[in-house]
Amino acid sequence: MTHPRTHTGTHPGTHPGERLREELAGGSVAEPFLGIYDCFSASIAAPYSPNLFLSGFGFSASHYGLPDVGYVAWSDIVGAAWRIRQILPRHKLLVDIDDGYVDAHTACHVAAQLDSMGAAMAMLEDQARPRRCGHVSGKRLLPLPDYLEKLKAVLDSRGRMLVLARTDASGEEIFRRVEAISATAAEALLVDGIDSVETLARVRASTDKPLLFNQIAGGKSPRLSLAELRELRVGLVQYSTPLLFAAQRAMGAALDDLFASGGLLPDGSGEIGVADCVSLLERNVRRS
Repeated sequence: MTHPRTHTGTHPGTHPGERLREELAGGSVAEPFLGIYDCFSASIAAPYSPNLFLSGFGFSASHYGLPDVGYVAWSDIVGAAWRIRQILPRHKLLVDIDDGYVDAHTACHVAAQLDSMGAAMAMLEDQARPRRCGHVSGKRLLPLPDYLEKLKAVLDSRGRMLVLARTDASGEEIFRRVEAISATAAEALLVDGIDSVETLARVRASTDKPLLFNQIAGGKSPRLSLAELRELRVGLVQYSTPLLFAAQRAMGAALDDLFASGGLLPDGSGEIGVADCVSLLERNVRRS
């Protein structure tokens, strides 16, 4: 097993949004945002990167056992973000707030809550209900003026937290929306579900905003390394679901092995045991 790098963050008294803003001013964020869905997955991801992404896809799967089609309640995602902030106060947390939970009033309330607890950035998309995961078909978009009005309201309501404006457009509509978003005060921009390197390069040439690239296994976007993305001048990289998908695979494999062995647990050699799990969780006590 490869041992993770240890990240404890810097400047604990500084709002994480301000630290992220400083990094973006330098042109890019060195470490990727790792997709998490609860405190346990955050605990596992924390040593690998100081940047974590509370994924709507992962949270809907973990918290509700439902697909990412709009079931998430704003109070649940805010509560999850707060719990993660308590155990990992020095990490920078990006929170997926979907479409802001329909109306601008709720979106602003959620942004204010996240800002006050020290979330580094919130991601607001331009989808209309019923919404979809960014890497599946059937997405519907809000009229651009409606999205820009909601985005501006969120930008005006936050304090030190950054805002990532996300469009789920395709084809030529991508560039109309990128141009409009580029004229706002949003700190970064995501075109989710980009289907080719050529489209990504064209988006990069269409805006001065820092770009975030979202990778998801089995999704629409090409598989690109961090080095390749840096060459394309992508400033932020996000891996939404590797822990969720690994958990699905590992839990299924563990139960297959349990029943294949007639109910005998592993002997502990090379496996995670109670001491390993307790050690992981005790780190959170020390950090908080």
